[in-house]
Amino acid sequence: MNKERLWTKNFLTVSLINFLTFLTHFLLLVVIASYAVDKFHASTSMAGLVVGIFIIGILFGRLGTGRVIEDIGSKRVLLVGSLAYIITSVLYFTAINLPLLIIIRFLHGFAYGIASTAAGTIVAQIIPKSRHGEGIGYYSMSAILAVALGPFVGILLIQHVDFNLIFTFTSLLAVISFAISFVVQAPAGKPAEQDRAEAVKNFQISNYLEFKAIPISVVILVIGFSYSVVIAFISLYTKQIHLEEAASFYFLVYAVIVFISRPVSGRLFDLKGANFVAYPCLFIFAVGMLLFSQASQGITLLSAGALIGLGYGNFISCAQAISIKDVLPHRLGLATATFFIFVDLGFGAGPYLLGFLIPFTGYRGLYLIMAILILATIPLYYFLYGRKASS
Repeated sequence: MNKERLWTKNFLTVSLINFLTFLTHFLLLVVIASYAVDKFHASTSMAGLVVGIFIIGILFGRLGTGRVIEDIGSKRVLLVGSLAYIITSVLYFTAINLPLLIIIRFLHGFAYGIASTAAGTIVAQIIPKSRHGEGIGYYSMSAILAVALGPFVGILLIQHVDFNLIFTFTSLLAVISFAISFVVQAPAGKPAEQDRAEAVKNFQISNYLEFKAIPISVVILVIGFSYSVVIAFISLYTKQIHLEEAASFYFLVYAVIVFISRPVSGRLFDLKGANFVAYPCLFIFAVGMLLFSQASQGITLLSAGALIGLGYGNFISCAQAISIKDVLPHRLGLATATFFIFVDLGFGAGPYLLGFLIPFTGYRGLYLIMAILILATIPLYYFLYGRKASS
């Protein structure tokens, strides 16, 4: 029996759009705090707000996008989101003070939320159902590449060019992404007329969230919450333990491991079921975080990055595949939006809330606590999804 085709022109195009969108996000993630301090003499806390407000924008962008995708189709939403991404990228040139920069960051995050949710929905629509785990795994590798490349390019640009050239570069990436969006073909995605009439008549939470996706989304919220402090504080932590050079290779090691393992884990998801992938990933992630908390040599830090990539990097794609597994076709947009809303909540809240613990625990203590929290997520996964999953 022949496999249904996965590597279509559509799949490759949307993956490229996803890569460009993520690349802009993670490039600016390492640039914007320095820009706020250098240009507007912002305090450290205000610079943190400039970074974090983007996540709030993403949440607002995602919240209504699933509903709109149902009404007008995922491609139209992708085009609108990509156009908004260009406009908000260009707006950085108009930031004449700190409050305006914060507003622009919020709007940029809002546009990102729309575009990334639409792209994720299109992929869920075009991947053959029998290869969802494998397809989501390959698709998410475009984001993993951006996570590794974005910070590296951002740091390189800060060292050699001024901020206006950086904003020109990110605007150009947004223009390319928008142009490519016209090539994408996607189902219209409109619901039945009876469903549409009901949606207009009554305000319902189900018009904005997909309840079937919530159990696994709760798990990924905790997992994202745990991992967010690695990204947020890795530079400060490694400076304290004198491993700055090794830290520069952390995301490279992480990305390489994910690239090697994702195709395998995705295929195992389809053949053996979610639990076969999820439980080992959560355990490996916890071990990686434990090793990260105790790193005193570069090889230890990079080994932790490899384990975290194998555990966290594969669990998140597994969880995304679970979130759309049993969803009706016309609600794939809502399921995708629901999943990423919880991802963003974890990533947005983690550095802010857990940052309060650092004066009491130190960085090592914080990462040790996160290792324990990840282990506690294993029974949480079991009760919310694992015990009901078919093998």
